[in-house]
Amino acid sequence: MLPPKNPASSIALRVATAMHQMGIDGLPRNYELVYEAYAGSNPELVREFVALGKNKTQDALDALGRKYLPHHHEAGLLSRQNGHVRAEMSNFISLLNEEKVSLTDYGRLIGDASRVILAEGDIDHAELGQSITALKIATEKRATQNSTVVRAVVNKTAALADLQREAEEAETAKFVDALTGLGSRRAFNKALAKVYANPNMPVLSGLAVGEIDDYGRISEQMGATVAERFLKQVSKIVQAVTNGGDLACRFDGARFGMLFYTSEQEEVSRIVDLVRAKLASTAVVNSGSGRSLGQAQMSFGICFSEQAPNAFDLTSYAERALATSKAAGGNTVTVYGAGEGGFVPKDWLIYKKQSVGGFGG
Repeated sequence: MLPPKNPASSIALRVATAMHQMGIDGLPRNYELVYEAYAGSNPELVREFVALGKNKTQDALDALGRKYLPHHHEAGLLSRQNGHVRAEMSNFISLLNEEKVSLTDYGRLIGDASRVILAEGDIDHAELGQSITALKIATEKRATQNSTVVRAVVNKTAALADLQREAEEAETAKFVDALTGLGSRRAFNKALAKVYANPNMPVLSGLAVGEIDDYGRISEQMGATVAERFLKQVSKIVQAVTNGGDLACRFDGARFGMLFYTSEQEEVSRIVDLVRAKLASTAVVNSGSGRSLGQAQMSFGICFSEQAPNAFDLTSYAERALATSKAAGGNTVTVYGAGEGGFVPKDWLIYKKQSVGGFGG
């Protein structure tokens, strides 16, 4: 395990320093936005962040955040739900208060009838008749009111349950990629934080970051609709080969991440190769001409928690290994470790599988 880094080199300080230099307020949503921009895992976000210029306004940052980090801009949903809950509970309390008054009136009628019946001496039949009539009318009214109250309670409870379900679905959606159903980048960040919950003894894990080679050209020739279906198909492959306890995520575009709770290089490499093999057997077709574009290929970068002292470095090292794979021509897997001066669980490894076939025109 690498020794702790100098605080001056930590990502937290680097991001905080950059925010200070750019005059960006130290809000949590701003911090995560700058963090993601500096991490570089989302090229579109990086480009748009840089395009904001030197003086980045809060409105411009929030517009970017709503696009790439929507979970920080949920005030509208929460405010609406709070308003609905308060309204439903207020109506519910009013209903109970009305019921309380009605029960008090009903109880008074029962008391009046009881006094007539239990009074000493001869019973005043006229008064008794009036009491019985009043009690009968009140009882029938109570029966109707009871049914009304029960229906109202059922409806109010159902409305509150719907609001709770909506809130739970919104919370779950934060951690799911809308297109593929895989984990989102936020789910990945959350899981990675747990790996380093104890920075002196991180959970033994392996991270594989993969990207479909030449996806820009492929998606352009496929067409947007077919390209989305293709990404869903790739996601199913990634999901199918990961174990139940591991996490498969889609970061953005054609970039995926797999977090394995093992530091066995052979096992991680085996799963990564399985993804690539299944992908290579997937037909890629031009949606317009119907012509085959050949076999899809994918490059990966792998890093293990023993090699990185924190979550940011683990991701950065895996991304660096992926960049090495891409620079080597793609269809390559690189395991991070050469020349870094840190612990390497196995020998440094760069390997390239034979292509099943090239891309067609």
